[in-house]
Parts: sequence; C-alpha cells; structure tokens
Amino acid sequence: MKDTTRENFYEKDIEEKQLDRKIVAKLLGYVRPYKYLLALTVFLLLVTAALEIAGPYLIKVAIDRYLTPSQLEGFLYIIVLFGAIVLGEFLFRFIQQYLTEYLGQKIMYDMRMDIFRHVQKLQMSFFDRNPAGRILTRITTDVQALNEMLSSGIVTFFGDIFMIAGVMIVMLTMNWQLSLVTFSV
Repeated sequence: MKDTTRENFYEKDIEEKQLDRKIVAKLLGYVRPYKYLLALTVFLLLVTAALEIAGPYLIKVAIDRYLTPSQLEGFLYIIVLFGAIVLGEFLFRFIQQYLTEYLGQKIMYDMRMDIFRHVQKLQMSFFDRNPAGRILTRITTDVQALNEMLSSGIVTFFGDIFMIAGVMIVMLTMNWQLSLVTFSV
C-alpha cells in the first residue's frame, strides 16, 4: 500500500518554496520590530562603502600631488589619513557585521519561538502523519537559511549597490565625459 501522506508532504514542500508576497510580508513583520537597528546597519554600510572608496582616491591624490612633483612634505599627511581611513573602515565594518549578526539572531529567535508555539498547538495526528526528523529539519534549516539570507545575502547585495553607486559618483565628479564613455562599454 502506498503512503500518500508522505508523498503529499514532500510535494507540499516543493510548492511552498515558491516566493510569495505573503511570505515577504511575514518576513518584514519579523524585521519591523528592529527597524531602527536595521536603519543603523544600512547607515554603517553606507559609511563603510564611502571609506572603501576614499582609500583609492587618497592614493590618487598622493601620486598626483606629492610623488609625481616630488613634494614629499604632504605625503606623510596622506599616509596618516590613509591609515585613519583603513582603521575607520575596519571599525565600521566590524560594528556593522556585529549588528547584522545580532539582528539576524534576534529575528531567528522570534521566528523559532513562533514556530515552537505553532507546533505546540498542532494535533497529535499531524505528528503521526509526518516524519519527526523532517519536521525538525524543516524548523531548523529553513530558519537558518532565512537568517543567512538576511544577515549576509541582503547585506552583501546592498553593500555592493552602495559601492557601485559611490564609485560611479566619484568617477562622474572626476571626469564626467570619460566616465560616460566607460559606462557605455
């Protein structure tokens, strides 16, 4: 005799993997209590991107103004400023990553508590029909995957967007004609 309950459980599993607006709204509901922490994290991403762009710009200034004309008196100032930028970038990136992980852990905790409350309310027949290992795996790995998406995937995505936008702005301010030619290629 064929066990249709288990087949339905796995088919349902595949169907539920499709992205749905309800799922996104539910995820935003978990993020909403931490909106100020999220805003701080995004701000730190912007600061980190700006500091990353400032380093190569300082190298350009050092080469153009101090090394090429052999004026080494301002070069020490550029070196100190570059060191401060590297230190600031490290500090802001550390705080941003710490806050991102903290935010991810808080959201993951809230999700797991909601799932635990939901599982506690389920009828015993649900546990008879579905394998316990599969239920446990779903609870732990799905929440962990969401945490990884929130804490590293989205942060990396926005960090890269900020970096690209910053580089484009710097390029356009330095030489807008050459920048437009570069963008067209």
